Amino acid sequence: MNSFGEAAWRGAVSLTFDDGTDNQLQYAFPPLTERGLTGTIYLHARDRAVVERKEDWMAVAASGHEIGNHSLAHICANNFSDRRGGLEDVSLDDIEADMLAAQKRLQPIAPEQESWTFAYPCACTSVGEGQNRQSYVPLVAKHFLAGRGWGEYGFGNTPEYTDLANVWGIRTDRMGAFEMIGLVEELTARNKWVVLIFHDISGDRITVARDDYLMLCDYLARKKEEILVAPMAHVARRVAEIRRAS
Repeated sequence: MNSFGEAAWRGAVSLTFDDGTDNQLQYAFPPLTERGLTGTIYLHARDRAVVERKEDWMAVAASGHEIGNHSLAHICANNFSDRRGGLEDVSLDDIEADMLAAQKRLQPIAPEQESWTFAYPCACTSVGEGQNRQSYVPLVAKHFLAGRGWGEYGFGNTPEYTDLANVWGIRTDRMGAFEMIGLVEELTARNKWVVLIFHDISGDRITVARDDYLMLCDYLARKKEEILVAPMAHVARRVAEIRRAS
């Protein structure tokens, strides 16, 4: 039995999906549910695909997947949008109000869900600029069990040391199955928590090919007795429990 108290666990994997799109409802979640796997969908609470298909997202939650908060206004750095009005031009109070407004809209989609996590839009974690720049990671720590950002390619999260308010994710954009599986194999062998970030499956832009995604799902289904495959909140709770106990 390893330090995390689960005899069959040599690492953990969380599959996470950003924004909440029609594509994800069609291609991302049905294969997971069919294989007995669950993931985390970070819903942009004001997006059309979320507002107009609320009942579909409620069904996703009811089937065991985690609903996460991806903000209301999806505010990124000005550098992402090529215009003013982004994170450099808002305050910590603005960001806090935005994430709480999003939470109010999202809560009814998963009314039985006890723990909530947050994904930073565009992986940006601060407001202001230059000497006035301030992190809003403490606000995420205040309101959520965990927060998901982006990390360096090839690095997972060491459970004993990772900041639960800013867990590192790995973007899978245009990765093939063997690359994704290789990352999971190597990092979980080192007892890491691997958080994979997806947008669309066989989509037009930020995407992973459907065949590659299905191959990853098949691999994780075969390995779920060895590797903990679970939503963000599940693994974050486990990490928090072990830290408290130790």
